[in-house]
Amino acid sequence: MPDLLDRYPLTAGTYHELLDGSGAVRAHWRRLFDQLQRSSPAQLVQRQALLARQIQENGVTYNVYADPKGADRPWELDLLPHVIAADEWQQLSAGIAQRARLLNAVLADLYGPQRLISEGLLPAELVFGHNNFLWPCQGIAPPESAFLHLYAVDLARTPDGRWWVTADRTQAPSGAGYALENRTIVSRAFPDLYRDLKVQHLAGFFRTLQETLARQAPQGDDAPLVVLLTPGRFNESYFEHLYLARQLGYPLVEGGDLTVRNATVYLKTLSGLRRVHAIMRRLDDDFCDPLELRTDSALGVPGLLEAVRQGRVLVANALGSGVLESPGLLGFLPKINQFLFGEELILPSIATWWCGEAPVLAQALEKLPELLIKPAFPSQSFAPVFGRDLNESQRLELAQRMQARPYAYVAQELAQLSQAPVWQAEDGHLQPRAIGMRMYAVASHDGYRVLPGGLTRVAADADAEVVSMQRGGASKDTWVLSDRAPSGEQWKAQRNVGVHDLVRRDPYLPSRVVENLFWFGRYCERCDDSARLLRIMLTRYVDGDDPQALQAAVDLGERLALLPDEGELPERLLAALLGEDWSFSLRSNLQRLQWAASQVRGKLSRENWQALVELQREALELEVDEPDFGELLDFLNRLVMSLAALSGFALDDMTRDEGWRFLMIGRRIERLQFLSSSLAAFLRGAGAFDQAGLEWLLELGNSSITYRSRYLAVAQLIPVLDLLLLDEQNPHAVLFQLKLVTRTLKRLNDDFAAPRETALPQLVERLSRFDLGCLENPLFGKSSVRAALDGLADLLQEIAEASGQVSDRLALRHFAHVDDVSQRTVSV
Repeated sequence: MPDLLDRYPLTAGTYHELLDGSGAVRAHWRRLFDQLQRSSPAQLVQRQALLARQIQENGVTYNVYADPKGADRPWELDLLPHVIAADEWQQLSAGIAQRARLLNAVLADLYGPQRLISEGLLPAELVFGHNNFLWPCQGIAPPESAFLHLYAVDLARTPDGRWWVTADRTQAPSGAGYALENRTIVSRAFPDLYRDLKVQHLAGFFRTLQETLARQAPQGDDAPLVVLLTPGRFNESYFEHLYLARQLGYPLVEGGDLTVRNATVYLKTLSGLRRVHAIMRRLDDDFCDPLELRTDSALGVPGLLEAVRQGRVLVANALGSGVLESPGLLGFLPKINQFLFGEELILPSIATWWCGEAPVLAQALEKLPELLIKPAFPSQSFAPVFGRDLNESQRLELAQRMQARPYAYVAQELAQLSQAPVWQAEDGHLQPRAIGMRMYAVASHDGYRVLPGGLTRVAADADAEVVSMQRGGASKDTWVLSDRAPSGEQWKAQRNVGVHDLVRRDPYLPSRVVENLFWFGRYCERCDDSARLLRIMLTRYVDGDDPQALQAAVDLGERLALLPDEGELPERLLAALLGEDWSFSLRSNLQRLQWAASQVRGKLSRENWQALVELQREALELEVDEPDFGELLDFLNRLVMSLAALSGFALDDMTRDEGWRFLMIGRRIERLQFLSSSLAAFLRGAGAFDQAGLEWLLELGNSSITYRSRYLAVAQLIPVLDLLLLDEQNPHAVLFQLKLVTRTLKRLNDDFAAPRETALPQLVERLSRFDLGCLENPLFGKSSVRAALDGLADLLQEIAEASGQVSDRLALRHFAHVDDVSQRTVSV
């Protein structure tokens, strides 16, 4: 294998993580480099493929708005970890813990006595002008004076090898979950090396987070309930919210899942309201409470701040902590730390000046070509500007804006990022890329504990000077080496579980999640129904040998609103399959299925989710200018198989809890509605007396094989109707589904003390009494048979309408929380 460094350029004036100034591999990188050097290109390709496969199978995504790869862009992870020596880590860890303690103290002062402002150590304009300084939070003292439960800091290394702080993340720091997932994936790519290098483990950090939130939460009779509050799936790091909630054992909730009653926060579950003791939020400060903070927020919880004020709930991080996320504060922190603790900062900030002071503004304007100009507050709507990239007129224009509103601008020295190796599969060599690190600290009972690792972010291009995941960057696992083998830390705090503590249902299942499981089941069945009917039409259109059967199928598609009723048939079929403007198209229903699935991802197994990802990938491949009907037919065949797999996952891969019950009743209601509507529409047409029509009706009802094995005869009306209408052993028969839905609703209503359904049992009795003999009585003429079929069609239409009404009543009773039943239980 050729030397991996044959094409590795050493840039003057840049710190290289892998190589020292003479071009030799640094000591703490040597073992990793030797392993790479011994590996063949094929082995490295195989390892890189392992990473990509695990990212896809685990569904690791990072949402980038308006990204051509789609909203759920796969997470980018480089094969090579970033390695930090044990002795270097000691100083880094001490500096991060010191900085977390300092910023926590600053928050305590700003929302308390405000000595830093009165003593002139912080400009009042920089604090009170920040839209995340929340006046309603003034005077609130959190338990143990812990404002920052989780802290993150962005670091960059200067050419002399020192680490400098470029930004503090105090509001709702992101990335720790991605760091944990990176570790899980990369450690499997280099299992022997990971063990031999004695890489420090991450579990203790997250266990400390669990312990802190449980300890500081208001105490009740039971173990405290901690939830993770997310803005929803459109947030760029939604995967991390889901992942952390699963790893920490917290319910993942949105603002609408919570309600405040008497200054107490409750989670809305199927069994009633459950008290919430602590909230780990991933929602920005001002969005958290539309009553007292941002009135246009649809993401928060009305009344949350009052619950915090009265000490009835813990919010981590404390509301208002976003005020520290101003780059203008960086230049004031050294003196503040000296004032509060009498210490020098171990980790200095990159040189930063707030332009709200006249001498600073004058100096910034003089050195403008050498500086980076940033907004002082997040409410400012301009992006950071490199002074060197501006021409003379642009600099003059910027200077004028800065002079008009100097308090809104911050000038910062340009950061010369260090470079770390990435492996290029295309040419089999290593290449340097700029990196930055995000490290994390968590509050504990005796100070701050630092995560021995972090999220290393990698620039997308060789000449890029900005490291950003939103701009296409990638990530690395961060390996902190140790002089001794790391201790085996348990992931979660252990507690004794006895017989009386056994749990056989999820007591904290949000009703929103159950609602989405219900619609996930409905859309699974709806997509299957649509795919089968469209496959029938497309097959007969492509074959072209039975126009009468094709027309009958088209008529049914029109009656069920699955097929547009205007235009030529080929265009109508394409619209029914792929139409963006046709709300009943298969494509639209698949999108709704994906949406519902994304809302309940935490309830789906990895295999189930992977089947959905594959389904989405296949659907995206159809989006071509001129799709071929043969390809579309092949897609429908594969789609029906994939949807059958989803049905299998639901039956064999999920615990039979309330969520599963609602998923299944959603499927059953949708199937019952479709079967009844389809048969009613079919019986009103001429296809009821046509053998070809009956053949495809069996195909639509997924009962062709059963019919052939039973009768060894061509399709005829009476046996077809018996199989699809009255056969209680056939899961695709109306009576089977009608009885199943009726029994399921009875059990559900008994469990939740809800009024029983009366319409469905009556319909069961009426359908059971239908005598197929009336269709063969020789005394009856064709007109009498037609009248009997029309009467049967009327009954089936009643069943379809009743099933839709059942769906509406379920939504009102269990999802909307509008009646006494849904709020009968309040657990404190």
